Amino acid sequence: MRKVAHILQRKGAGIISVKPDATVLQALEMMAEKNIGSIMVIDGDEYLGLITERDYARKVILKGHSSVETKVGEIMSTGLPRITPENSIDTCMHIMSESNIRYLPVFDNDQVTGIISIIDVVTETILSQKEQIDQLHSYINS
Repeated sequence: MRKVAHILQRKGAGIISVKPDATVLQALEMMAEKNIGSIMVIDGDEYLGLITERDYARKVILKGHSSVETKVGEIMSTGLPRITPENSIDTCMHIMSESNIRYLPVFDNDQVTGIISIIDVVTETILSQKEQIDQLHSYINS
């Protein structure tokens, strides 16, 4: 069974983050540069939350706030479910569906180690299914 660790291995190491006092515009520029939809908010070694494109749309644009003046800490998502590298992809899919969220922070021994998105989960599911299909083709042809 595929686990979060497989996603993290495929994506590579590294956490992209901003401090809570960064402006929303700075976070958006970083997301655009890295072609990602969320960034972790970390102060020192402490994980505080995530800022997502959805946070921006709902908490800045729809409320008529300024991206230049609004700080990341004011709009970040907090209290998201935490997962570990040992969690299964099915568990992540269930959590994301039940909570209507697109991103999950990954923790190992209370230390943030990464983030996975719904796209990562879907991609990993497709790769797993492709492997199963290839194995079945190999079995049938042998």
